[in-house]
Amino acid sequence: MNKWIILLLASVFAMPSWAEQFKYIKDVEVHYSAFNSTFLTAEMARNYSLKRNGYSAILNISVLDNSQAGKPAITADISGNSRNLVGQIRQLNFREVKEGNAIYYLAEFPVSEEESLTFDLNVNAGIKGNGTLKFTQKFYVEE
Repeated sequence: MNKWIILLLASVFAMPSWAEQFKYIKDVEVHYSAFNSTFLTAEMARNYSLKRNGYSAILNISVLDNSQAGKPAITADISGNSRNLVGQIRQLNFREVKEGNAIYYLAEFPVSEEESLTFDLNVNAGIKGNGTLKFTQKFYVEE
């Protein structure tokens, strides 16, 4: 019983460290997440014309305006690439998706088992903010 309580408490305190990934660039808050495409439902993948298989992943970027009440989503130009541990670079092609007031930028890319990718992105939200975002993430193939 004590093991379960300790595990529960550890997960509660650890949660904020992975719950949100974002970076401030001037007046914008750039949220990012990269995940295996199998996390999408088949219907969602079909609706957005995304590949859904164990060897595909998706990078999701959203840009919020910190200078306005409620931090509304704003449009931005997103570009960049991913690089694996042996230095192979893959250009990422983002496409904008609007859902009501939300704006997302999605890029699909292939992944291999236990592949670590470093993402180098340029975010340009005009006078609101212009800068770079860099992060590394490890991916696992899901069969």
